[in-house]
Amino acid sequence: QVQLVESGGGLVQVGGSLTLSCTVSGTIGSLFVMGWHRQVPGKQREFVASITSSGTIKHGTSARGRFNIYKDNTKTAWYLQMNNLSAEDTATYYCKFSHSRGEYWGQGTQVTVSS
Repeated sequence: QVQLVESGGGLVQVGGSLTLSCTVSGTIGSLFVMGWHRQVPGKQREFVASITSSGTIKHGTSARGRFNIYKDNTKTAWYLQMNNLSAEDTATYYCKFSHSRGEYWGQGTQVTVSS
């Protein structure tokens, strides 16, 4: 059973930075995708960024140029470094893990950007 645990959300001022982390446990295999999505109440969940087991990175429109996704050498944790945050980045952020056996989501962590 694959399980994800997120951490790192909180309150930050406009222009500030925050780093989210997600840890995966269980049988993950050697081919997978680690990602981040976010959701605002009343809106669809939005893709933020992803990184594959081989290191290929994709960014969503909102993240390009400001957010960085990376994973650690153990391949069991990945991070979303968010810079130059704006009020529009306020959302619940979810990590996602995908492999041949399915997709798994973290519990979500709230990020609030205040002016």
